[in-house]
Amino acid sequence: GSPGPCGGARSTMSSVAVLTQESFAEHRSGLIPQQIRVATLNSEEESDPPTYKDAFPPLPEKAACLENPQEPAGAWSNKIRPIKASVITQVFHVPLEERKYKDMNQFGEGEQAKICLEIMQRTGAHLELSLAKDQGLSIMVSGKLDAVMKARKDIVARLQTQASATVAIPKEHHRFVIGKNGEKLQDLELKTATKIQIPRPDDASNQIRITGTKEGIEKARHEVLLISAEQDKRAVERLEVEKAFHPFIAGPYNRLVSEIMQETGTRINIPPPSVNRTEIVFTGEKEQLAQAVARIRKIYEEKANSFTVSSVSAPSWLHRFIIGKKGQNLAKITQQMPKVHVEFTEGEDRITLEGPTEDVSAAQEQIEAMVKDLVSRMDYVEISIDHKFHRHLIGKSGANINRIKDQYKVSVRIPPDSERSSLIRIEGDPQGVQQAKRELLELASRMENERTKDLIIEQRFHRTIIGQKGERIREIRDKFPEVIINFPDPAQKSDIVQLRGPKNEVEKCTKYMQKMVADLVENSYSISVPIFKQFHKNIIGKGGANIKKIREESNTKIDLPAENSNSETIVITGKRANCEAARSRILSIQKDLANIAEVEVAIPARLHNALIGTKGRLIRSIMEECGGVHIHFPVEGSGSDTVVIRGPSSDVEKARKQLLHLAEEKQTKSFTVDIRAKPEYHKFLIGKGGGKIRKVRDSTGARIIFPAAEDKDQDLITIIGREDAVREAQRELEALIQNLDNVVEDFMLVDPRHHRHFVIRRGQVLREIAEEYGGVMVSFPRSGTQSDRVTLKGAKDCVEAAKKRIQEIIEDLEAQVTIECAIPQKFHRSVMGPKGSRIQQITRDHNVQIKFPDREENPAHGTEPAVQENGDDPGEGRDGKEAEPGSPRRCDIITISGRKEKCEAAALVPVTIEVEVPLDLHRYIIGQKGSGIRRMMDEFEVNIHVPAPELQSGVIAITGLAANLDRAKAGLLERVKELQAEQEDRALRSFKLSVTVDPKYHPKIIGRKGAVITQIRLEHDVNIQFPDKDDGSQPQDHITITGYEKNTEAARDAILKIVGELEQMVSEDVPLDHRVHARIIGARGVDIRFPQSGAPDPNCVTVTGLPENVEEAIDHILNLEEEYLADVVDTEALQLYMKPPAHEEAKAPSRGFVVRDAPWTASSSEKAPDMSSSEEFPSFGAQVAPKTLPWGPKR
Repeated sequence: GSPGPCGGARSTMSSVAVLTQESFAEHRSGLIPQQIRVATLNSEEESDPPTYKDAFPPLPEKAACLENPQEPAGAWSNKIRPIKASVITQVFHVPLEERKYKDMNQFGEGEQAKICLEIMQRTGAHLELSLAKDQGLSIMVSGKLDAVMKARKDIVARLQTQASATVAIPKEHHRFVIGKNGEKLQDLELKTATKIQIPRPDDASNQIRITGTKEGIEKARHEVLLISAEQDKRAVERLEVEKAFHPFIAGPYNRLVSEIMQETGTRINIPPPSVNRTEIVFTGEKEQLAQAVARIRKIYEEKANSFTVSSVSAPSWLHRFIIGKKGQNLAKITQQMPKVHVEFTEGEDRITLEGPTEDVSAAQEQIEAMVKDLVSRMDYVEISIDHKFHRHLIGKSGANINRIKDQYKVSVRIPPDSERSSLIRIEGDPQGVQQAKRELLELASRMENERTKDLIIEQRFHRTIIGQKGERIREIRDKFPEVIINFPDPAQKSDIVQLRGPKNEVEKCTKYMQKMVADLVENSYSISVPIFKQFHKNIIGKGGANIKKIREESNTKIDLPAENSNSETIVITGKRANCEAARSRILSIQKDLANIAEVEVAIPARLHNALIGTKGRLIRSIMEECGGVHIHFPVEGSGSDTVVIRGPSSDVEKARKQLLHLAEEKQTKSFTVDIRAKPEYHKFLIGKGGGKIRKVRDSTGARIIFPAAEDKDQDLITIIGREDAVREAQRELEALIQNLDNVVEDFMLVDPRHHRHFVIRRGQVLREIAEEYGGVMVSFPRSGTQSDRVTLKGAKDCVEAAKKRIQEIIEDLEAQVTIECAIPQKFHRSVMGPKGSRIQQITRDHNVQIKFPDREENPAHGTEPAVQENGDDPGEGRDGKEAEPGSPRRCDIITISGRKEKCEAAALVPVTIEVEVPLDLHRYIIGQKGSGIRRMMDEFEVNIHVPAPELQSGVIAITGLAANLDRAKAGLLERVKELQAEQEDRALRSFKLSVTVDPKYHPKIIGRKGAVITQIRLEHDVNIQFPDKDDGSQPQDHITITGYEKNTEAARDAILKIVGELEQMVSEDVPLDHRVHARIIGARGVDIRFPQSGAPDPNCVTVTGLPENVEEAIDHILNLEEEYLADVVDTEALQLYMKPPAHEEAKAPSRGFVVRDAPWTASSSEKAPDMSSSEEFPSFGAQVAPKTLPWGPKR
């Protein structure tokens, strides 16, 4: 997109601020850590602390001061985002006087930045702000066109102060401004970035109010007046006047044009400068209009004579050199003569100049001199090189072409790939042009002599070789950079991959790719395993655990068919051995799960193809006939005769007989005949449940195969068997088909009230009849005509059968009743079953329709406000009583429609039975958080209601379908039995026994970390309780043992045994110097207790144990004491010399870290450091920028 109004004028802008959410947050929080850093220093002072300069030496190099210290240098400047070429970019300028937010101490902060962020998020456009020298705001918006337009509208509305103006046009023209569905108005608002308010039709005002920026208002006003002028019934004239003359016609502040309008009474519409239109529109009475046109033409002609448009002829290829790098050459001319406008048109060999006559002629001379000079010392040449070599000429990242450009001082234009052009243009110094041409042509001829090789790779591997987002092919191309690899278009279904490049590189690349394909082939061996659909979920396992395990262990890819598809085949892909291992694992799962028999039949390999039939039709018909068994033939060429049949044992036997019979027939005298019949007749020929075709098979002994859904030829029916049997079957079938081809038309009478049943749901019932009875066409009279005549057209037999079927449906409808069945809404979900499966089963079994009511949002609605207690829903009160016991609520009524006897059989009316259960077992039946009762309700498909504890009732009510109640009752009583057995066991287990033991022995009985007592508890399966030390009311010498009676007695004996051993022990005191206690370890068989710190006698150690052990231990300890004391005394003496005793020195309280002469304690003459300055507090790791402009380094 072209830049906005300020695009050309404001070339001297400061650096650009790119606002992104991250940089905004970073910018806002950038100063906080530095402020915190200095806060901890001034806490305390010391008598003679170091100076601030000593403690914090200044950094060696002091960076030059920033002009604007509040601004962190480089906070924005290093984050400029490159603008993508695919989006459009527009620049808008907001002059200082129109800026909403002027008083910002820091650019890039505050409301303005927040608004920009919001606009970016809302529109998806990218905004960049910069301040021009005149303090105006330049906003660069890039993004998709509509995003840019929306963002522009937001910018104008939110960053620019809004002006408003009114424009009066006749009321009848307002609708033309609005346009169809308001589209014209929206378009206008978007184009001019304004808000246009048009008075309502009932408002007498003809003033249209426009709000927006000054420039936007001008544009919008011009457009509105233009629309009005076109609609005006008076004369309209358009005058083409070059844009440059418009200001002269309008005059200062539009005075001149207003004067002409007043004097002539004509409306004159001059497009504002921002609108790129040249025509001026006049509207008014004919004479006055002519007068106005004449006056304006006169002004134009006067001015035009002092204004010239001239052109200089210059070859178009020279234009870029005349303009110069970044427009430098042209700028020299335009700076001297700013009023001259120079225009270059691409592809034209001329340059147009416009402006005051003398300026234009001066500029023309300069440009002509420049052209002459360039023509004399520049040349260009065009060469043709096939575009497929262009990328090689350019080289990696343009290395090749850049070398040629620099070496020969030329410019080379290679067309982009999208143009598919072979013309290359070289421009520059004549000698350089020739040399560059020679080198490029040499390169091209070398490439033409390169080798091209076609590799045949199966198309299914192409995507794998290319890899996700082309990753793998990129690796190959990087390995062989000189080789071009071309894959065919997927739509062509071609296997040929073309390699092109130097001969030996192509060979290497070929070998590499062939090895890659060989690996892929090895890893893409694929086998299909048919597995009965009902076992797929077992193979997948809970949360996919089984299938994941098989995949990982066998290192294969296993694909299962979708749940809703009819396919039973599981596909395994990977290395052959791995696939076979995975297959045998999957088959073994199926075998374990089901009563699946597997039989092997030996049939000569040469007959296998004949038995399978074309596209497997023959074998499929056997599999279908025998209840869907799986028949697996060995791989072709393996030489094996073994055919495996898998499935339920009865079906397997049936299939085995059929297979052997067929093989025998094939070996002796197999005969095949094909006959044709329309596909719609097939169902009729097969008959309901295959009855008709079975009759033919049984009577003739021939096998009849109908096409499967995926077969191409849907008319073909194949008959196989002995010749005489096949001929017989053929005769019977052809007779049937002939009857079907004999189309008749018949009619029957059907009461109009039943018509709807046949035609609802887009004629579902009629479609089913047509499918079943050989495509019979049944036409019911149009709704609204009270006719009862129904026409049937089709084969005679089919028409008769269809009539009979319609008659049956009508009888069902005649006998249809609707019964209502009231079931509290809370039970509906359990009646429906998971995903409605129970209901679907009932509707299928009984051929009835069942309709459930809508759920009532608030079940208590309409009843008296009930008090909600303990979280019970007042609407589903404990006993389920309604406000009016007589009438069930609408949301509880389920309707069943169908024949009376069927409805009654299907009736969902729940029956309630009561079961007597002891009250103390109720909480166990409910289970934790209701889990027990929920499990039983799901298992038996009933509702179980346990009375509230306060009712003290032992009766549990079971509600549900009669069929489920007995099972539920038996299950509940079974659970009661289990609970009663548990209760008895609990009673036996709660036998208590008390044993008296002196409290001083308790720690010994408990043992270290409870080891001894835990051993006793586990060994005897009892619970042992010691008295609570803090509870004074309990006797402290009682230990309680709980468990089975005999176990408690055994535990008691074990405790008393320990006590007996402890009672035999004695205790003696021995004085030992306290300094050696830590180094003495108790001798085995005695307990040595050392005094705790602060004991009255720190040297007293108590030894407890059997008398002889205690004596021995004391002797041993005293010996140790002597040894250790000698060490202790030596060590203490040594310590005295090492350092004075620490405890003598009174510790002064710590005063923290203190410095003198710190800036914050200095006299007012020295200024405190500015914490927001990145110079005085530089961040380490990033270099401090030298003296910069407010927005970063100089360009």
